Amino acid sequence: MNTSEPLAGAPLSLEGKAALMERALASASVSILFQDRSLAIRHADNLPDHLQPSLIIGGNDLDLFGEKDGEHLLRLKRGVLDTGKPAAAEVEIPSGDGIRIYELKMERIGDRKAQGVLSVISEITESRHREKVLKSLLRELSHRSKNLLAIIQGIATQTARHTLSVDNFLIKFRGRLQSLSNSQDLITDSSWRGAYLFELAEKQFAPYWPDAGVPMPIYGINAHLTPNAAVHLGLALHELIVNSASHGAISAGATSITLNCKEAELDGKKAIEVAWSERVHGPGNHEFEDNSFSRTVLERVVPTSMNGRADFALGDGSIGYRLTIPETEYEILRRR
Repeated sequence: MNTSEPLAGAPLSLEGKAALMERALASASVSILFQDRSLAIRHADNLPDHLQPSLIIGGNDLDLFGEKDGEHLLRLKRGVLDTGKPAAAEVEIPSGDGIRIYELKMERIGDRKAQGVLSVISEITESRHREKVLKSLLRELSHRSKNLLAIIQGIATQTARHTLSVDNFLIKFRGRLQSLSNSQDLITDSSWRGAYLFELAEKQFAPYWPDAGVPMPIYGINAHLTPNAAVHLGLALHELIVNSASHGAISAGATSITLNCKEAELDGKKAIEVAWSERVHGPGNHEFEDNSFSRTVLERVVPTSMNGRADFALGDGSIGYRLTIPETEYEILRRR
């Protein structure tokens, strides 16, 4: 038996415990700092590299953390020495790769007679960054939710104003709400960056398109729309598609519809034009009376929401709608 090796279960020596503690501190990115009753630094272990040059044994927090943070920490540590109550603080320290944030937890060493202050220092840069991003996302979500609720309220009010019965109101309101939901699904799936025009149009067409085997008539530039443009263009497409499914080409099983997107100009600046063209067969019934909500959406609500321009035309046997969208509301990414 080799008696030079420690027996299993034997207690570690003081040196062994110290070595394990050093490894644990290093792996956890935790530093310790001990200061005597005068708050002079007597021991430091595992300090970050960018703090090492400022470490002076016998110095204090002013030397290690700078004047502003150093003064604050010295006040807190004097309070810890006097009262025995632990304290905590955060400091921001410039480094080669930006600002690093550290949390210091300070407590008095010595029960009856204070021997000094022990500070446990841990880096919290990443957690504070995540908190900042989360707060920003929550603010954005709150803002977008309020906008969405305002749109829903407007749809409900205007739908009620232009319908004569509860049943008719429910049919129209549910359809418009579903259209809004379809657009919102695409926006949410993209982490609120927006939606592609073709996907948006296909989503709006899908509930009404008569033959899944026939391609939907979507051509031109597949622009990536902002969330605002996607929501409002979705509403415009819904009004055009529902009318076609009730009175126009879709109801007749025909495919005499085209939705085309091309480059354009608006007030001398780059833009895209989304154009709906439909040939109507039959008596020419439609949902687009002069004071109807459908027409208000197409001619006023949608273009105004994106600082664009709309042109709506009813002809003998045809419906045309052109929406010009400014470059602030899209990115041209793909062409078909």
